[in-house]
Amino acid sequence: MTTTTLTSQGSVAIITMNNGENRHNPAFAKSMKAQLDAVLADSNHKALIITSSDEKNWSLGIDVEWLMPAMAQQQFDEVKSFMHGMDDVFKTLLLYPIPVIAAINGHAFGNGAILACACDFRLMRSDRGFFCFPEVDLSIPFLPGMIAFVKKAVPYYRFNEMKLTGRRVGADELARDHVIEKACENNEQLQAAALEFAQQFDKKRGIFGEHKKRLHKEIIEIIDSQNQPLIDNLQLMVK
Repeated sequence: MTTTTLTSQGSVAIITMNNGENRHNPAFAKSMKAQLDAVLADSNHKALIITSSDEKNWSLGIDVEWLMPAMAQQQFDEVKSFMHGMDDVFKTLLLYPIPVIAAINGHAFGNGAILACACDFRLMRSDRGFFCFPEVDLSIPFLPGMIAFVKKAVPYYRFNEMKLTGRRVGADELARDHVIEKACENNEQLQAAALEFAQQFDKKRGIFGEHKKRLHKEIIEIIDSQNQPLIDNLQLMVK
């Protein structure tokens, strides 16, 4: 099974993550970036939905079963290339010239929750799945760029609480905090609501992309200037 697949429903492109827990590793970063490029290659696409085929998980973030052995085996160039690759995915989403909607149909933890925050809008099912930043319990600090764009999606007071406690949050609470557009009763309703939401968009790519470019200018600058030295020096964990 491929890491991600791309389908379309009319003017809406749908990237489906197909690798179970959909953990982020070099193959995931490469596949996601390729699919994002493929979506834009079709001028008929007016919006994009990112979802998962797994019954339980949207994305559980960094693939620690790949990362830890890679670090132990001193495969540092591969680790740095992956981190820069994920930053490329995040920047692509932040500057994407069509709306990106995360249809969160299961757990979104760590880098998975961060990926959802890089999207423009989020919808989530309320009967299954939690949204969580567990990095405080894993000795992994957020990169500066991650902090910058998560704050565009999560109110500061809630991000502060979630980031420092690692608490799991459900869809109903996220809806009250306006982190998500809508909490849906089940996956069927979620996918229908995400498609309906996406189909309302018919914006010109030029103006939509320029709005996002100006809106997220400072975030992109932080990613480019502050993430890179931390990645290149492998300052990715705290003892």
